Amino acid sequence: MESPDLKEYGIDVGLLISGLFGAILLTSKGSAMNLGRTISSLIGGAASANYITPVVVNIAKLDDTHYHYGIAFLLGFLGLKGIEYFSSKILPDEVLPTPTHPVKRVRRHK
Repeated sequence: MESPDLKEYGIDVGLLISGLFGAILLTSKGSAMNLGRTISSLIGGAASANYITPVVVNIAKLDDTHYHYGIAFLLGFLGLKGIEYFSSKILPDEVLPTPTHPVKRVRRHK
């Protein structure tokens, strides 16, 4: 039995890896503190590179395949930032308790 080609499922391994490296290299410090946010950002960056790169290449009429990987890298970063933004709304950081009494300021006399 012959193994199916991943392109049949809409997955271009080269674009996926380029987008993943774009997402990995540009992972922000804030998302690195939250494992769920980091994983979703990396998957989102790689997936956006895989699926949006062919659309961008087609619109820009770039027939040379050398540009595809650079565009995938940039879209991995942009996808990462988009996923980070939306995941920060869905998966907030630890909630810090708010003080129940007002904080008094101390004045120092000179």
